[in-house]
Amino acid sequence: MSKKLWGSRFSKKTNAMVDKFTSSISYDQRLAKYDILGSIAHATMLGKKKIIPSVDAAKIVKGLKVILKDVVAGKFKFDPTAEDIHSNIQDLLFKKSGSAALKLHTARSRNDQIALDIKMYLKEETKELAESISLLQKSILRFAKSNAKVIIPSYTHLQVAQCVLLAHHLLAYVEALERDKERIQDAAKRIDIMPLGACALSGTGLPIDRTLVAKQLGFSKVTENSIDSVSDRDYIIEILADLAILSVHLSRMAEDLILWSTKEFSFIDIDFSFCTGSSIMPHKKNPDVLELIRGSVGKINGELSSVLILMKGLPLSYNRDMQLDKPPVFNAIDTAKNILEIFEALFENIIIEKEAVAAKLTDESMFSVDIVEYLIKKGVSYRGAHDIVGRLVRGCLDKGKKISALSPQELKRYSTELGSDVKKILSAEKSLNLKKSYGSTNPRLVAAQLDKWSKKLHA
Repeated sequence: MSKKLWGSRFSKKTNAMVDKFTSSISYDQRLAKYDILGSIAHATMLGKKKIIPSVDAAKIVKGLKVILKDVVAGKFKFDPTAEDIHSNIQDLLFKKSGSAALKLHTARSRNDQIALDIKMYLKEETKELAESISLLQKSILRFAKSNAKVIIPSYTHLQVAQCVLLAHHLLAYVEALERDKERIQDAAKRIDIMPLGACALSGTGLPIDRTLVAKQLGFSKVTENSIDSVSDRDYIIEILADLAILSVHLSRMAEDLILWSTKEFSFIDIDFSFCTGSSIMPHKKNPDVLELIRGSVGKINGELSSVLILMKGLPLSYNRDMQLDKPPVFNAIDTAKNILEIFEALFENIIIEKEAVAAKLTDESMFSVDIVEYLIKKGVSYRGAHDIVGRLVRGCLDKGKKISALSPQELKRYSTELGSDVKKILSAEKSLNLKKSYGSTNPRLVAAQLDKWSKKLHA
């Protein structure tokens, strides 16, 4: 049984049920590396400031480095009976460094210690998340470049709208992911503030050097209010909010690919290695991975909700409820990283069904806006042009007849401004080239965007 850091105050042992219920070692063991690194910096500072003898500080650091080596190598055996990772490491340090270990907790509380550990963990994870997002962006970009000339129908309300370049659609994902990455990188700035030295909530009367500790641990600055230092969990909420938005984007991407892989769309074929079958229907090829990605959004959004609800009624400063902030952020980060990794590989294993896609582009309703703009260029008002094309669609396309099949006389029945030259714009290629506005699906503009993103992502 691990010795409790606060046990001397109590006249009797805590109930076994209480020990089990309050223990956090099952999940905060993941913070072991950061806890040790924080302790090494703290002990070094205590020795340099002569708060503890330098010989004791050296023994503490030596012992911690031995434990750290085991943690990094995956050889460290966590004590399941320990109250938390702090007490687990403290007990092991005592066995390795003797009585010097008893001085490590000088000018420190578990309140500021855990805040430090989580921030160190998040500093590392935010870098990895940003890198994972960049890798997915590069994967999508490669897919877009390899299918740069493919045109697909686009949809609003899941109804055929207009035609666009597939690359243009894919670049929409890249744009959304860039915002996700920027949010995470921006949150990292607020994580990069060191809380150690706040102690329980009011600081300490001992002559510590917080800036020295921050410098050792790579923090840009120290927190300026000891109460806020131990009671703040905004950085966890912010990362969870960023991951929630990221997960929504990933879910929408998954939904697009699910729809495109159906027989009804037949836009893409996803490699068998990313699909599963049916236990009863031998013909099935199901995009289960994408469906689970879509479903995982609920998990990540739920983790955000749990911490928001956890924190909403807490008075300043530290409360034990805050122990429960770690599983949600751990779970959300793990889930997001797994999805990003799967998506990166999945985009390398998609084939475009070009013939099936091309067959969809014969629907002339997709060129209705182009006809409206053709009429506007001839001086017809927008409202008038919209009404003319509306009648054209109702009298022609709704009855299964193509506009391109109308005679010059039939076109004139809808408007004297409709000449035979209108038929020249009734193609996907022409429709794309008619787009001129910056950010549109015009092939020249999309090519420029592909080039811009290649340079930005070093792809």
